[in-house]
Amino acid sequence: MSSSVASEVLRLVNAERKSAGCSSLSRESRLEAAAQKHSELQATQNTMSHQLPGEASMGDRVTAEGYRWRGVAENVAAGYTTAASVMDGWMNSPGHKANILNCGYKEIGVGRAKSSSGTLYWTQNFATPA
Repeated sequence: MSSSVASEVLRLVNAERKSAGCSSLSRESRLEAAAQKHSELQATQNTMSHQLPGEASMGDRVTAEGYRWRGVAENVAAGYTTAASVMDGWMNSPGHKANILNCGYKEIGVGRAKSSSGTLYWTQNFATPA
């Protein structure tokens, strides 16, 4: 995924968090690797899911990248074409919004991949380091 798209998602996340009184998240390379790999697998399988058949759980995927965490969460989405539109979708979903506005999380990784049919698959991994 392009760094500019990830930066825009982060900017939008942090704007929402600031409005809710939370500190800003920092981009973290291992969380980004886990998020990107999950987005790519979703795109390959043309299926949106937090855990695809045969895939490790989200926490195990983050751990496999070498990230030691105390808390971890994930948002996924499909079909949105811009950072603004996917953030709007997440903020209008109570569970996804709760992850974005969880003041306990300190770091984020963002992934995006395009399927062969052109659908964009998005992943956000939130974490608090151990």
